[in-house]
Amino acid sequence: MAKMASVNPFNLSDSEEEAERRPNETVDTERSPSDGAPGPPPGNPFSPPADAEPPSLLLSSNRTSPSGEGISASAAATSAMAGSADTRVSVDVIAAQLLRDQYILTALEFHTELLEAGRELPRLRDYFSNPGNFERQSGTPPAKDQVLGPGGPLSKCRYYAGVSLLSLCLCFCSDRAGSISTLDSLDFARYSDDGNRETDERVAVLEFELRKAKETIQALRANLTQAAESEVPSQERKNFKSSPEIQEPIRPLEKRALNFLVNEYLLKNEYKLSSITFSDENDDQDFELWDDVGLNIPKPPDLLQLYRSCGTPLPSPRDTADVSVGVVTSELRLLKVVQELEYQISLLNNEKQNLAEQIKKLQWCVLECMSVKLSPAFQQALLSFCRMCSDSRLGAEVSRIADSEESVMLMLGRCLPHIVPNVLLAKREELIPLILCTACLHPEPKERDQLLHILFNLIKRPDDEQRQMILTGCVAFARHVGPTRVEAELLPQCWEQINHKYPERRLLVAESCGALAPYLPKEIRSSLVLSMLQQMLAEDKADMVREAVVKSLGIIMGYIDDPDKYSQGFELMLLSLGDPSERVVNAVHQVFIPAFAAWTTELGTLHTALIPSLLARIEKLLTQGEHGLDEHKLHVFLSALQSLIPPLFAVVLQNAPFTSRVKLHGDIPAIEVTRFPRPASPLQDVATIIGSREMLSALLQLYDHQLEHEGTTGWESLLWVVNQLLPQLIEIVGRINVTSSTCVHEFSRFFWRFCRTFGKIFTNTKVKPQFQEILRLSEENVDASAGNGILTKATVPIYATGVLTCYNQEEDRKLLVGFLEDVMTTLSLSHAPLDSLKASFVELGANPVYHELLLTVLWYGVVHTSALVRCTAARMFELLVKGVNETLVAQRVVPALITLSSDPEM
Repeated sequence: MAKMASVNPFNLSDSEEEAERRPNETVDTERSPSDGAPGPPPGNPFSPPADAEPPSLLLSSNRTSPSGEGISASAAATSAMAGSADTRVSVDVIAAQLLRDQYILTALEFHTELLEAGRELPRLRDYFSNPGNFERQSGTPPAKDQVLGPGGPLSKCRYYAGVSLLSLCLCFCSDRAGSISTLDSLDFARYSDDGNRETDERVAVLEFELRKAKETIQALRANLTQAAESEVPSQERKNFKSSPEIQEPIRPLEKRALNFLVNEYLLKNEYKLSSITFSDENDDQDFELWDDVGLNIPKPPDLLQLYRSCGTPLPSPRDTADVSVGVVTSELRLLKVVQELEYQISLLNNEKQNLAEQIKKLQWCVLECMSVKLSPAFQQALLSFCRMCSDSRLGAEVSRIADSEESVMLMLGRCLPHIVPNVLLAKREELIPLILCTACLHPEPKERDQLLHILFNLIKRPDDEQRQMILTGCVAFARHVGPTRVEAELLPQCWEQINHKYPERRLLVAESCGALAPYLPKEIRSSLVLSMLQQMLAEDKADMVREAVVKSLGIIMGYIDDPDKYSQGFELMLLSLGDPSERVVNAVHQVFIPAFAAWTTELGTLHTALIPSLLARIEKLLTQGEHGLDEHKLHVFLSALQSLIPPLFAVVLQNAPFTSRVKLHGDIPAIEVTRFPRPASPLQDVATIIGSREMLSALLQLYDHQLEHEGTTGWESLLWVVNQLLPQLIEIVGRINVTSSTCVHEFSRFFWRFCRTFGKIFTNTKVKPQFQEILRLSEENVDASAGNGILTKATVPIYATGVLTCYNQEEDRKLLVGFLEDVMTTLSLSHAPLDSLKASFVELGANPVYHELLLTVLWYGVVHTSALVRCTAARMFELLVKGVNETLVAQRVVPALITLSSDPEM
């Protein structure tokens, strides 16, 4: 000992500069620190490389095993110089030899003692400051006793606790794979009589590792001197020098880095309130920028990745790494290891608890069998008084509690068919959510089919509210499962019920076809579903079913995209318009025709195919009915044409030259309430067709300005209306029998809606001139002998009641009065039939608003200079007097009749 005390290699002048001054001295030829410190071999970092040469200067030929790394650097140096007191070995040579032979802990202790002596060796400094030298290497995992035993890394770390956190990570992480492999190799699935004991042993093993890891962390914060004296063996304690206190508070950079990672974890895992509170408590840090932390390294992985990697060091540039980074990384590694061990312990504790419960059950059974001194037959008979029936279907279901989502679905699939028949009819809709949920999630197709069959047969004759509930469920099911399953699972249920004896069930099918239209494959919409509805429309005898069919057909038309189906759609429209039920026809006008018109608008065939087809059928009907017009068919075609006025006007607006100038910003005046006729349904509202009332208002402003100031040049859709549609309609009107009040009324309503929709400017500049040109109010237009002049046709009453009554301002009323006076005068003086004038008075007289106006016309006839005109006025009083109120009779009718009665020419 005295000799060792007298020869201290660290007091010799063996620095690198002095070694260079002695060229004859043996110098290690290892790479310089600038070339990078030698890294660990590919195998276990504690095992020396296979091709390493025996140390010639430091140790004898009998090299110490890796388990003897605890020999101090002083002892190693003393042994190396025992043969010759004059031989001086360079400190750098010793360090290189220790690193080459993988005596890492000895090299670390050597490095620590040099630092305590006030000296720093560049080779050791560069080696231990490079995290890449300590990454876990792939290799053969050590045995369990090597991990936990006296020679295992945990034990080594405890012996050298306090030396350096880096050494702790080195010794622990290098063998960590073996520890985890040992844990994973435990058999968790085998249970036996002593399974509980095996679980306890596994828990004990994990608790031991956890306790050792926690002790290691505590040791890092303990005093180095106390840790060395209490843990290091006595032989090594002699040469072990106390190191300075390494327990210190968390560094600012470490705190900021950990705060950033913790806040990131809270945000990613939806702990938003905790993140807000955490940010408020650390208001001096910006959690959105990693650079705000202050470390000159890239952002490390998040806490989850750090946990899963179990301590893989963070990559960082060697030249910019902060000294504290290694400490933070190492502590994080250990913390993650501790967390993983705790997680493994929790799993095994759960398993232990489950095993304990099973053991208790077995013990209870054994004790029961041992304590009861009764025969099994008697015991079974005794237990039968408990009224348990696990042998029945329901008893089996009750005794077998579902323990997963799939088992719940299977249980519902088995039980619902037995539950439904036992629920009151008035309350069966309460089962719809259960049926649908089970049908959506059940894994067996046959069971799903049975459940959907139950849904459609849930209620024998479902009322309106119950049908709505079932339809809502069908739509939710379709939205959840997608088009393929809707086609394969829902449609077959509809097809089975198409001829059901109860109309309520057929009504459910008709409504389902429309409700499911958006969720069906497009090929099925235009083929199978369309055929089903067509069949029901033609064959079903219930009005309410056909009404639902028509509405569903309209929905199908709104989603159809096959142009070849146009002809089929047109025939379905005509078929439904000819239905004897008024409610079915109303549904056609409310839903089917607007939807069909919208589709033809997309195809560009509304004004080129659909409207011309209806006009052609009207003309054909008039040609065939010269001796007896089918007024019902005329009404059908003309009402369909009337329902197409709103979409036609929308086409005119949307294809106008000014559409590019539409601006929705600024003050847009509201549309007058009386601007458009009241629509039969929202689908016939022009604003709905256009898209919004704001857009319609902006278009109407430009529309009126265009008609009044700029004309119709280049406006093809409007020119078609003016040059083709209007002349054809006026010609058709002239061919109508004026004595048919029904036809006159239908066409009057059509022109009134047509003129109101297209507006006053259009009516005054485009419609009225064409009628006036046809009428030519003069005596030359009436052939008294033949009686076939235009003034004797239906053109007169239709123009008067359908065009001149569209607007009720003073100038409009004067125009109507003047027109009727001229017609009365012309027909009277020409001795022509008065049917057209009578038709005008009948149509106008049906509305009390026009009674005073008609009396004004008649008074004109009463005071006319021609007896023929006065005679005509007298005849017209017969048509009007029955509907006029008493006030007007007393004030206007009686004086006129008295005047006529005193006329000597009458």
